[in-house]
Amino acid sequence: MTNKADTLRIPAGFQQPGTVLLVGGQRIDTLAAQTGTPLFAYDRNLIAERVDRLRGALPERAHLTYAVKANPMPELLAWLAPRVDGFDVASAGEIRRALDSGMAPERISFAGPGKRPEELAMALQAGITIGLESRGQLDTLAAIARETGRTPRVSLRLNPDFQVKGSGMRMGGGPQPFGVDAEQAPAMLDAIDAAGMTLAGLHIFAGSQNLRADVIAEAQQRSLDLALGLLRESGHVPEFINLGGGFGIPYFPGEQALDLASVGERLADMDHQLEAASPGTRLVIELGRYIVGEAGVYIARVLDRKTSRGHTYLITDGGMHHHLAASGNLGQVLRKNYPVAVGTRLQDEPVETVTVSGPLCTPLDVLADRVMLPRAEVDDLIVVFQSGAYGLTASPTAFLGHGPAAEILV
Repeated sequence: MTNKADTLRIPAGFQQPGTVLLVGGQRIDTLAAQTGTPLFAYDRNLIAERVDRLRGALPERAHLTYAVKANPMPELLAWLAPRVDGFDVASAGEIRRALDSGMAPERISFAGPGKRPEELAMALQAGITIGLESRGQLDTLAAIARETGRTPRVSLRLNPDFQVKGSGMRMGGGPQPFGVDAEQAPAMLDAIDAAGMTLAGLHIFAGSQNLRADVIAEAQQRSLDLALGLLRESGHVPEFINLGGGFGIPYFPGEQALDLASVGERLADMDHQLEAASPGTRLVIELGRYIVGEAGVYIARVLDRKTSRGHTYLITDGGMHHHLAASGNLGQVLRKNYPVAVGTRLQDEPVETVTVSGPLCTPLDVLADRVMLPRAEVDDLIVVFQSGAYGLTASPTAFLGHGPAAEILV
């Protein structure tokens, strides 16, 4: 049986002829026996393919950096460190993980609207580039620098005066906790100079999870124009202009994959503009979800099969405490199902409409609502695809005291 729903149920990177799903060439029932369930499994070959595709599409001068918040698994970071040009972190915990991965400190940038003094001191001590997002952050960092005698290496994050259409989350335009309003940027650049800090770059991130290449290109062009205007006025020639990312992945029926080639073509034009206007300044594209999101699966074991007033429920050992996004409780206005499959019955025909629920005592704990699946029994493994990003560490793992999910890089 081949139709649109079935194709969406098993994404292209995982389509295979066998009965049991393979991740990184290994059967998920074997992986589950080794680690227990629930389990996040990440396919390093799919991540490598994605990085290679990005390298082929992006301008040669551009740097590709990874946003650690998307998936900070230590083994994954250590594997990614030599394959990307830098890491972006957003806390002391992520700083430690990035440094432990072997990433050079000068290739790590520290973002976030709220940075504690001790975090700023930690980043300064390590030689990490600190993204300034307010005058208050600048003043706090300047005081720490005077006490330690160190010269901060900083970037200035800008809140642009435009918004990005079609983004899952808008990170710029209008009032925002993120970055310095564009109209305040000249004064901030003057303050950076007055404090004796080294301006390494500008950072503009207008939105996330966008699947439209034309919208991404428009936002990038407007961001570049904003940055170049500031550089002309201030006379600065920084090392980089970070245009953020926002590249989306398809989660739901009807969504189409991003046209990466089109994005790359437009970025090549922008790179030429940048090289002409500010020789020595490079573009940085910072991605998280787009690098790892499609390479991961969440695997949960069926604990019970029950019927309530004519509707079948598959009760699993995994749920929203590990994968909040798949439950629809991380930013969805109207709940939609991630692609799911019975990973131990790939060759069976979908024959019944079921709801896949987790073990928590809340009706919000739903991994898939009213989906057509093959008949699943106790001990079968349910697989939620598109689970490589914003999974375990973006979830309320302490809720109701259930144990943690395992993670494995295959």
